[in-house]
Amino acid sequence: MDQHNDHDQNENEQPLPPRREDNLHHHGRAGKVWKVILLVLVLIVTAGAAYGVRLATQVKDSADKTYVPTKKKTPTVNLADQKPFSILLLGADTGTEGRDGYRGNSDTMILVTVDPQKKETTLFSIPRDTAAQIIGAKTFTYQKINSAFNIGGPSMAMDTVEKLLNVPINYYALIDMAGMKKMVDAVDGIDVDVPFSFVSTETGNQKFTKGKMHLNGDMALAYARMRKEDNEGDFGRQKRQQQVITAIAGKVISLNSLTRVQSILDAVSSSIQTNIKLGQLMTMYQNYQGALKNIKQDGLKGIGTTVNDNGQEVAYVVTKTSELQRVSDKARTALGLDTETLNNEETRQNSLQTTFDWNSQLDQFSYTFYPQESGGSN
Repeated sequence: MDQHNDHDQNENEQPLPPRREDNLHHHGRAGKVWKVILLVLVLIVTAGAAYGVRLATQVKDSADKTYVPTKKKTPTVNLADQKPFSILLLGADTGTEGRDGYRGNSDTMILVTVDPQKKETTLFSIPRDTAAQIIGAKTFTYQKINSAFNIGGPSMAMDTVEKLLNVPINYYALIDMAGMKKMVDAVDGIDVDVPFSFVSTETGNQKFTKGKMHLNGDMALAYARMRKEDNEGDFGRQKRQQQVITAIAGKVISLNSLTRVQSILDAVSSSIQTNIKLGQLMTMYQNYQGALKNIKQDGLKGIGTTVNDNGQEVAYVVTKTSELQRVSDKARTALGLDTETLNNEETRQNSLQTTFDWNSQLDQFSYTFYPQESGGSN
């Protein structure tokens, strides 16, 4: 099946970099670079921080720099009537370490649902190596979900996650590594509860001690990047990334200075893009404060395996159909939608496995990718 050729390109998209695949034993440089957090939540509470017209005039230039619409026809939502909405947060592995000049992969992907009825915001992390059909490619393409952004930008990433979970996505926000560091420093650092002591050998031997720690931008970046020293691997890293998101959001919510709000937007505007307009950001803050202050964490729980992918042994994360259904049901319910039984390429691939042990926590070599059914389409 097609892995990286003959894909749709959006207008004004940058050329793709050479493809870099991870295998089971070597994660390469891409695996060592922090899979960036993006903070649409921070943009939301920052841009609307209750300063009304005065805020709108003073932050408009900074906010306008972040606005980048997509060609995708996203479902409309009436924010004035406090209807629930969703955002796809994308973190690009670019912006530092000489990684400017190409789009990169969205090595952090988080689906956010904002439920004003329950006054609850939920972050659903999606492992970067999740096997998924890439929606919008010219030919059938089944590979790591983080490649959707590399191939077709935010629109393709949104389409792919929508199909994976059967959840409509209203907005997206993208931030690079430089943006996360700037954001943390702009709020004078964040406080996190470190789950265990470690030295992050992948990022410069920064030392972290179990318990409460105050982190600046560089330390927060290292904290969120680390994977090698975590027994949970990429799943442990997702938990730490969500910690950082929640900590930054909490700091921004507590701001009461227009000057600080402006300085944060100025610091991060060159590192963030979103299809949320300033007026929408302000409405979100004004109408959804209860939900945005109550942040819950969740995510797809998958199984690490190695797949024979076009003759290469490649590390993937595969997800049980029951787990995909659980996240779909929870996200759809938060958006005020009826639940529906998933029927997509991922459930089809799962149904064809005859030897894969879904209960094993060990790396396996028996998950097989099957060709698209005759007459299938993207």
